[in-house]
Amino acid sequence: MVYLIKLKSTMHKKIRRFQIRVRRQHRANTRAFRRLRRHPVMIPVATFLALCIIAFVGFLLLNGGKPKFKPITSYIVIITHDHEQQTVPTNERTVGLLLAKLHITLNQGDVVEPALSAQINEDNFRINIYRALPVEIVDDGQITHTLSAAATPRSIVEQAGITLYPEDGVTESTPTNIVNSNSVASQVVINRATPINLNVYGTQTVTRTHDATVGALLADKHVVLGKGDSVDPAPSTPITANMQVFLLHHGTTIQTVSQVIPAPVQSIPDSSLTIGTSAVRQAGSAGVELVTYEVQLQNGVPVGRTPIQTVVTQPPVTRILAIGTASLGGDLATWLYKLRSCESGGNYQDDTGNGYYGAYQFSAGTWDRLNTGYAYAYEAPPEVQDTAIIENTNASSGGIASQNPGCYYKEGLSAYPPGQ
Repeated sequence: MVYLIKLKSTMHKKIRRFQIRVRRQHRANTRAFRRLRRHPVMIPVATFLALCIIAFVGFLLLNGGKPKFKPITSYIVIITHDHEQQTVPTNERTVGLLLAKLHITLNQGDVVEPALSAQINEDNFRINIYRALPVEIVDDGQITHTLSAAATPRSIVEQAGITLYPEDGVTESTPTNIVNSNSVASQVVINRATPINLNVYGTQTVTRTHDATVGALLADKHVVLGKGDSVDPAPSTPITANMQVFLLHHGTTIQTVSQVIPAPVQSIPDSSLTIGTSAVRQAGSAGVELVTYEVQLQNGVPVGRTPIQTVVTQPPVTRILAIGTASLGGDLATWLYKLRSCESGGNYQDDTGNGYYGAYQFSAGTWDRLNTGYAYAYEAPPEVQDTAIIENTNASSGGIASQNPGCYYKEGLSAYPPGQ
């Protein structure tokens, strides 16, 4: 018992001495910290070190430890404007920034190809500036004077801010018969189509036509009256503005659905533009068609349908795209050749059913994002596919090394097209 009491007393003494040492050490640490904190450079140094650590960690997280942006490189650019050709070196990244730096002024109606937002990413990059000329637009007797360098008559009218429908005819002529021909470079005449209200099996829509009679309208729209079909008014009725035309069906259940007609794309090779660039000469627009189905019923429930009529209520307008073909040199041509040879054996029409298409094996999702105007890569001309792979590679943080490491290593390709 006495032993236990002595042991307990000894333990209490040891604990007490330990607590005293801890308190003394704590007071010493506190005094040292206060002296350090009062040092004139302590806070700036600590702040700088903390910011360096935060910046380094953020760089690793956001970039995966790799630089995301390519170093700025100077390129040679060929600019054609005002009847002269100018060759300049530049570090500017876009067409618009370069023109601003060179103090090249753009006036109303002027056209720049490629667009001001186009990336300058190659030597011998070409920029063309087309200066606007006076144009007279005649629209049902109303005359508008404007300035335009647009490539097509329809584009001239749209650039002037005049509403144009797909069915309207547009023609351009020289000003030989214009009273003020000395001040007008060309004349654009709009031949307006007549608007009518067309009711296709109960679905109302507005369409436009140059036809003289209801019968001619139906023939132009490829409408064939089948069993149980009728038209009101009669086919011999003259077309007048905003008239009502009914296409009727009796005896069976029908269903009419509106569908979009994609705008067709016309690609024009242009040697005045650099390969890998493009310019929209005419915007184009989608059309609309009404498809009528005969519905099969079983015990009053639809079990199928058969198309019986298709009426184009608004025709599509062709999108015209100029595709650059001017060579940048053998290096780029070799790079493209090796890449497509590795990807598809160089077959621009490649469609193996594996979900990748064309000479460079684009996925459907990637191809859609590039907005080329073609549903699939294998449907696009070679110059469009070449342009698309250059644009897609330049937009990638890792270039072809991340998009297709197999061909990148196998062919010894650069991560970006030559000059990137």
